[in-house]
Amino acid sequence: MIKNKIVKYYARKDSNIALKVIPGHFVTNHSHLNYYLDMTTMKTRQNEAERIAIAMKDYYNVMDKPIDTIVCLDGCEVIGAFLASELSRAGVLSTNAHKTIYVVTPEFNSNGQMIFRDNLKPEIYGKNVLLLLASATTGKTVRNSIEYYGGILQGISAIFSAVDSINGHRIDALFRADDIPNYEAFTHSDCPMCKEGKPVEALVNGYGYSEI
Repeated sequence: MIKNKIVKYYARKDSNIALKVIPGHFVTNHSHLNYYLDMTTMKTRQNEAERIAIAMKDYYNVMDKPIDTIVCLDGCEVIGAFLASELSRAGVLSTNAHKTIYVVTPEFNSNGQMIFRDNLKPEIYGKNVLLLLASATTGKTVRNSIEYYGGILQGISAIFSAVDSINGHRIDALFRADDIPNYEAFTHSDCPMCKEGKPVEALVNGYGYSEI
């Protein structure tokens, strides 16, 4: 099993936040990776999710921009709920009439584009949006902007990001590629592990992995 090879790396902002890293040959919809980042307990364990939210809050509690809605991707809803609470407690402004923050999750169509159903559109249209995701490897997933639905993108937060920005928006990440020695992502056509005949160990996305 791939989980037998776990190595842990710790966040610079909080040494109690540990990212589980598994070396191998992994495939996403957009790339091949030499590491799988296992964030399962980060997203599902209450105390870990809360600690991550507290660390992420620091990126925004000095920002003079309001946040009305947090859009959660990759199963980050638990972190998103804690982050909304932390931002509200820190005094980050919301222009919503009830002075609190929405936490929502989009659907995705077969082309990987975000979809918000009619009942959720009022929580996006004209709202100041913070995008929260587990990892940004190439940026392709989140380039399908919420601005199509009339949202105003004010920030992007991630547990891990291999890129510094997406469409001019800085990504505030707890871990970056240089925090993980030798981390690499390749296109499907340029993967050296494929060229060496190394078998793919698992298919991965923001929700987890499926071993082959």
